[in-house]
Amino acid sequence: MIRTAEAVLDGHPDRFCDILADRILAEGYKADPCCYAQIEAGVWSDAVWLSGVMVTRKPIRKTVEQIVREVGERVGYVADNHIDAGRYRVLSEICFIQDDPGPYTAIIHDQSIVIGWAGYDEKTRYLPPEQFLVHEFRRDVIASLKGGPLDGEGPDGKFLVIIRESGGEFILEEVVVTLQHRRSTGLRELRSPAEKVFANSYARIQESDPRWTAEWGSVRIHVNPNGELIAGGSDGDNGQTGRKLVMDHYGPRVPIGGGALAGKDFAHIDRLGAIAARKAAVRAVEDGAKECKIMLVYAPGNNEPLDVIYDMSGQGKVLGKEHFGYERIKRENPFSPGNLAGPNAGF
Repeated sequence: MIRTAEAVLDGHPDRFCDILADRILAEGYKADPCCYAQIEAGVWSDAVWLSGVMVTRKPIRKTVEQIVREVGERVGYVADNHIDAGRYRVLSEICFIQDDPGPYTAIIHDQSIVIGWAGYDEKTRYLPPEQFLVHEFRRDVIASLKGGPLDGEGPDGKFLVIIRESGGEFILEEVVVTLQHRRSTGLRELRSPAEKVFANSYARIQESDPRWTAEWGSVRIHVNPNGELIAGGSDGDNGQTGRKLVMDHYGPRVPIGGGALAGKDFAHIDRLGAIAARKAAVRAVEDGAKECKIMLVYAPGNNEPLDVIYDMSGQGKVLGKEHFGYERIKRENPFSPGNLAGPNAGF
């Protein structure tokens, strides 16, 4: 069976917007542990647009301009890059309200269908192996852009993997890489360090899981097949919060339901329900199921789910509706900065 998945780096405009929206949210939680917020970000060229609402008892300590520049610098939008976050024009229409956020999070205010999925085992983090692989590559490439073989390149980029799953083996066949680079780095100079990073990452994965059986020398790798990518970031594409939903969840072969995760407070049922459903699916697989998909259905004004639907192969723990009540899943899944770390965060 052929499997495929893709990921984008933090300097991709869509991912930058996700990170930015969540960093503003994190500042809200610093001001008030019960923060209510829905933040949207958009970016194009030298402008960043922000909208939404935040309700906290105390004001956030940083301005949105400071947060934009800090996030930009962290991902690599710096003075010697094509995009310099220090020069962004920040246009904010976020409505900051100083009030008790409790009434906004006391009941479910939105309808939602969320899906939690788990399969395989701990070595793939209970994700499809292609999704696990592409995000391991993503993590290692980001690290390499800051002191490794790709130091100074990026931060925009994306890649895609194709694997063949057969007889319990994961056979990597192809990797497609598109990476932003400095004007002084030609495509030939880019290919060698890029291949080195992916080869090292793959070797680490093989060492911990023998199911990855393909030799690296047999893998076809394409580096910037479309040519140079110098004008990356928001000069190469526009960005918007919540456009990488499949990447944030389980990849293209698992339905995702719900809505965007980034920019929504941790009491919002889209985000909270997705995390709760994922944890329950992992629990079922740990208990013996081969694969588990859980669908939770919620309605506004009703703090109990309308339905809990398990689709499971093998035998695993099945939790009743009472385990997915709004108050319970809020207590069991409070805000955590670790859940804002990137794709599959909290999963």
